[in-house]
Amino acid sequence: MDKRQDALDYHASGRKGKIEVVSTKPCTTSRDLSLAYTPGVAAPCLEIKDNPEDAYQYTAKGNLVAVLSNGTAVLGLGNIGALAGKPVMEGKGVLFKRFSDIDVFDIEVNTEDPEEVIKVCRLLEPTFGGINLEDIKAPECFHIEEELKKCMNIPVFHDDQHGTAIITSAALLNALHLVKKKIGKVRVVVNGAGAAAIACANLIITLGVKREHITMCDSKGVIYKGRTEGMNRYKERFAADTPFRVLGEAVAAADVLLGLSVKGAFSGEMIRKMARDPIIFAMANPDPEITPEEVKAVRDDAIMATGRSDYPNQVNNVLGFPFIFRGALDVRATAINEEMKIAAVHALAQLAREDCPDSVCRAYGNVKFTFGRDYIIPKPFDPRALLRVAPAVAGAAMDSGVARQPIADMERYMEHLEALQGKSKEIMRHIINMAKADPKRIVLPEGEHEKILRAAQIMIEEGIAVPILVGNRAAIGKKAEDLHLDLDGVSIIDPEESPETERYAQVLFELRQRKGVTLSEARRMIRRKAGTYYGSLMVCLGDADALLSGIDAHYPDIIRPALEVIGKQEGLSSVHGLYMMVFKKGIFFLADATVCIDPTPAELAETAILAAETARVLEIEPRVAMLSFSNFGSVKHPHALKVKRAVEIVKERAPGLVVDGEMQADTAVTPEILAENYPFSSLKGAANVLIFPDLTSGNICYKLLSRLGGAEAIGPILMGMKRPIHVLQRGDDVADIVNMAAIAVVDAQTGARQEPRGSDSGAEGNVAIS
Repeated sequence: MDKRQDALDYHASGRKGKIEVVSTKPCTTSRDLSLAYTPGVAAPCLEIKDNPEDAYQYTAKGNLVAVLSNGTAVLGLGNIGALAGKPVMEGKGVLFKRFSDIDVFDIEVNTEDPEEVIKVCRLLEPTFGGINLEDIKAPECFHIEEELKKCMNIPVFHDDQHGTAIITSAALLNALHLVKKKIGKVRVVVNGAGAAAIACANLIITLGVKREHITMCDSKGVIYKGRTEGMNRYKERFAADTPFRVLGEAVAAADVLLGLSVKGAFSGEMIRKMARDPIIFAMANPDPEITPEEVKAVRDDAIMATGRSDYPNQVNNVLGFPFIFRGALDVRATAINEEMKIAAVHALAQLAREDCPDSVCRAYGNVKFTFGRDYIIPKPFDPRALLRVAPAVAGAAMDSGVARQPIADMERYMEHLEALQGKSKEIMRHIINMAKADPKRIVLPEGEHEKILRAAQIMIEEGIAVPILVGNRAAIGKKAEDLHLDLDGVSIIDPEESPETERYAQVLFELRQRKGVTLSEARRMIRRKAGTYYGSLMVCLGDADALLSGIDAHYPDIIRPALEVIGKQEGLSSVHGLYMMVFKKGIFFLADATVCIDPTPAELAETAILAAETARVLEIEPRVAMLSFSNFGSVKHPHALKVKRAVEIVKERAPGLVVDGEMQADTAVTPEILAENYPFSSLKGAANVLIFPDLTSGNICYKLLSRLGGAEAIGPILMGMKRPIHVLQRGDDVADIVNMAAIAVVDAQTGARQEPRGSDSGAEGNVAIS
């Protein structure tokens, strides 16, 4: 594979480069144009003239960062000039947008004079909420940043210095924790004396490393007191009173070796001379000072990090700058100070010690990441980094007095950050908050499954639910120990030892004795590995409020026992399945997408009413469209007539519900079509509850929207049971399980529906359970 050509094709294909400007306001009519530009634009101009802070209200300033460079130190390419560095600056803008929804203008300044760079930045202050200095060589970069911090009232941050220092420091804290060494006692060698190296040394001193315990080297050797060759005032601060003159001497008995220099700078002999459990960060790019394989050949007790993604423990600045600026911008900070950087360090270090989400593991080839020697720093695609680092930085800005707009409600701010990651995060945070208001007991019959155990811990930690694990107690305990999970507060029920098991068997026998089930078989049924009968009986008898299962079972294996033990609500023809489809700008409820194969008009009506009730429980006002290939009688066909009759039944049973049909799908979601062609329709806006005429269309639609339409599917949500029973999908990750648990809790909060006593109606025939 020609990677160079791949990179060139990537940048040249389609619209050239990697970024574009997209309008956030409509500009399709003459009225829009008059508001966007003259004469309407004069109004915000005059407001800002009278009150400059209003620029944050009426312009993009508050979410706009300049990525500014003169191209004198571009990656490992050196001084290639401002224009040649532009692809890097555009790429930085992509990362800002991707990871923290910050807009960027890349600014390439064609000068090597630091005073001119300073002047340009000062003149640009009205445009931006912050400035990210990038790829400016040392020592000029130090002078530029120092002077700008003195005279500017927006954050100025040289990422090559401080971004690298923050990620390195977080990794170092965790490495020291693992080898049980105190930060105030370790001896550190820093190889390299450029922007990143000096920033790393300064920051680890702030964290507790003693300055006299640091030896810094550059291409001339050890930086020692009295040395004159290749020195500047920034290196002078690290001139050590030491007899060492070369790197090979300095590393003897050192605890930490930080490389911010060049390929091959470290040798196996150097590593061999270091102290026990040496910590080696070889961060030269694209090739490290020494590879993990070379270190492994001489030491088996080392902790190793590099700047490369193909080795464990990648020190990657994308873990820092998007989230640091996010926190700084959101409080309108006047600077990014030491307190904010330290807050980011601790937030990242702590995040690496938490359970790693399945979504992150999938992004890296389904590798399981657990805090340890090969995982001391979070992965760049960990979505939690935004939610940990930005609030920590914002909080530190407020505490240190540089925040001009403090955040009054940090919990609401967290919800805002989750919304930046997608509409589904916003929706689920709302549902989780509803669940936390009144947590319910959720029985999890697959209690020995790793994902269930990890989800149970999150439910307890966040106060979402009271999980009850069903399974072998010893197996659950062993697996929890292996996964380093704390299940304190989680109930564990082992059917083999529980005194309730025999009572449950008797109840199951009473329910099914005329359906061919003997008492001995009832005892076997509740002990089956899936545990669905056991869990259903717990819900039936009030020992749990809801059941959640299916991570390792087929859908029918969950539905059938639940129907036999608990049953569907009286008066219903069937149970029904619903999916929430979350798009960037809205949410739709799709039903039935999982259960009823070929529903009758009455069953379609049930689906519509239950789906509307579910939307209301989740505090979304339903607007229901009954879908067909016909628009209000345009086609006379039995399939269309079935939907038409279902609409009539819904209006009879739920006269207050906004519902209409039969109609085509585009009609349902396009208000203009309804208004122009069907003004008589009771739907006056786009429908948000879409009822499909059969399982084929519903199932196909939700899967296509999920795979091709950019929607995220949340569900399936089972409707129509006498008690809350919800089904997981095989392949669900831990976050999906937690989300479904929250939905089950909210469902249980609505109170008892009917006395559960099993049924067979719906357990066969028109229900997709076989």
